[in-house]
Amino acid sequence: MRLLARTAVNTLCTLSVLSLAACGTGAADSADPAAPKATGPFADLSGPEVTNKALSTTKKAKSLRISVDIRSTDGPVKADFATSRTGECIGTMSIGPAGTMEIIKTGDTVYTKFDEAMLREQSKGEPKADVDAAVKLLAGRWMESKATDADTKDSIEFCDLDGILKGFEANDTAARKAGEATVAGKPALRLTEKDGKETYTVLVAAEGAPYLLRVTSKGGEEPMTMNLSAFDEPVVAKKPAAKDIVDLDRPAG
Repeated sequence: MRLLARTAVNTLCTLSVLSLAACGTGAADSADPAAPKATGPFADLSGPEVTNKALSTTKKAKSLRISVDIRSTDGPVKADFATSRTGECIGTMSIGPAGTMEIIKTGDTVYTKFDEAMLREQSKGEPKADVDAAVKLLAGRWMESKATDADTKDSIEFCDLDGILKGFEANDTAARKAGEATVAGKPALRLTEKDGKETYTVLVAAEGAPYLLRVTSKGGEEPMTMNLSAFDEPVVAKKPAAKDIVDLDRPAG
């Protein structure tokens, strides 16, 4: 699905901005010797140093859950995937009112399920009889394919953990500390950074490992919120029951 792939690309672009912005060398939070000693989470680190630490730590995750909400030019898009380095993955994606798609990836096999609204959206322009037949056959049922299939690759962009984490390259940024916050009840440090008209806000875990917990972008054409959680937790991806898998090789009848 092209839109899912573009959502993944937009997410990685956001991470690239955070990790590769060239405007800062750490000077954004350089200390004034006469200023009072900083307190709070990561008091001994500058904004760029905190961001780099979070990027480096998150990149080492063996599994994680990533939830993305983008106000795209095609309408609101939401994706929620749990994925691991071993290739196990489960997730859902919705496109505004157009419906929902579910994905299970275990090993080299991918199971995809569309609801009726998503099937009709993806079949726009096709003859009504064909669309109705596809809905009758596929809605609410799993389709099986190989992860290497051309038509499947776009739908499993968020199942490629190495690809997602590739953007988490530590480098100097222009991030500035902007106070404390909480994410899902966990204490965090807020940092902000501007890139042209866009403002990025980064929330880094202030207790335990300094994982990247949330990234938001505002002011651009496609504002986005990305949440990261469930670091190093097992991803249980199970093959659906046989009765729920449609046999696409068997003639309809």
